[in-house]
Amino acid sequence: MGAMFQDTDAVGAVPRRQVYSWALWDWATQPFNSVLLTFVFASLYLVSDAFLPADVAALADDDPAKQAAMAALSSGYGLATFIAGILILVLAPVLGQQADRRGSKKRALALFTALLALAQFALFFVHADPAYFWFGAIVLSLGAVVAEIAGVNYNAMLVQISTPRTVGRVSGLGWGLGYIGGIVALTIVVLLTFADWFGMDTSDGMAYRLIALGCGVWTIVFALPLFFNVPEAPARMGAQRVGFFRSYVVLVHDIVRLYRTHRPTFWFLVSSAVYRDGLAGVFAFGGILAAVVFGFTATEVMIFGIAANVVAGISTIVAGRADDRFGARAVIVTALSGLVIIALALFFLRDAGTIVFWIGGLILSAFVGPAQAASRSLLARVTPTGMQGEIFGLYATTGRVASFMAPGLWALSIAVFGATAWGILGITLVLAVGLVLLLLVKLPPQRRA
Repeated sequence: MGAMFQDTDAVGAVPRRQVYSWALWDWATQPFNSVLLTFVFASLYLVSDAFLPADVAALADDDPAKQAAMAALSSGYGLATFIAGILILVLAPVLGQQADRRGSKKRALALFTALLALAQFALFFVHADPAYFWFGAIVLSLGAVVAEIAGVNYNAMLVQISTPRTVGRVSGLGWGLGYIGGIVALTIVVLLTFADWFGMDTSDGMAYRLIALGCGVWTIVFALPLFFNVPEAPARMGAQRVGFFRSYVVLVHDIVRLYRTHRPTFWFLVSSAVYRDGLAGVFAFGGILAAVVFGFTATEVMIFGIAANVVAGISTIVAGRADDRFGARAVIVTALSGLVIIALALFFLRDAGTIVFWIGGLILSAFVGPAQAASRSLLARVTPTGMQGEIFGLYATTGRVASFMAPGLWALSIAVFGATAWGILGITLVLAVGLVLLLLVKLPPQRRA
């Protein structure tokens, strides 16, 4: 399998150890996304009646007062992620630019990976009490911020451990391993649940708090190979080091230069800023939709999470080959079109029961991964040499769960219509607008394997 990453046309082949060590970082950090943000901690614990006042929590699930209180939790969590998105908007491009100029991508990745682990450890202190809801929402959102900034440097290293002929496959391998890591982590959680945590006292949210602790340990252990086996890339040639605040001035100049000299890259960043935020919203709020709208039990949500990651992992690895053969743009357009259609079907058929979410949710999962991986490989192909960190910093500003559009429209839709189901339309709107913008981007022909 490793031979698929050797490029005989390139000046020097990329060692397989570096490729797999780099891809394993996706495996290391995926439990934060799959287990904590999507299928377990946020959806089954933080946005649950454990954080409602006792008198409200005791009401029937179909009581309007309880439904309104649950919607308020969903909206509040969306607000926290919205604010976190603003932080990414402000910090990610400049920090990526600094890493480019200093030749410190790997060191920056190590720092923010460590901060991500600390955020997961901090979730252990989120007790099952309404007083701790905002603490949990803020820590989760800050974890998403540092994960995104870490991802800036990780993504920028893609061109370092791939060649023009293998970039799609290498990117797909990383995303695929990430989903498989999510499968393993979720399976462990399900097995512990079926074993009733071996008789341990799980009151006060202890089971969920221990899960967060375990995810932090997982991140540290499996991220280590990258730091041992992948070398630090040199600083951008001829780049002058500048202070943090001066970096914003340089950033504006670089954006203007990017628009003038590499316009397709500029417009791709704009379009992907929209649709990638919608992609993040699918997974960020999928577990909440399953539990709150479609009535999944805690065990059903976790089992669905395993199935979703299996589907996403397989489809992403397969799509990596389609990326190198047919082009990343074709993969992205196909995936986004499918996502919009299925999301609308979920909204209008939501009263048909859990089977709708099982079928529709798994199809959504099959489209999300390929769109994410193809977006990363496409940007790697059109990014000017020496600007990977800065461009991937811009790429990170609006593309994932901590960005502001999908969480903002999710929270607004729920607040306006008073029911969590309406959040589906907010995310669908982001995906649809992003698809239209991408279709308007004129990208140069991409080299195919």
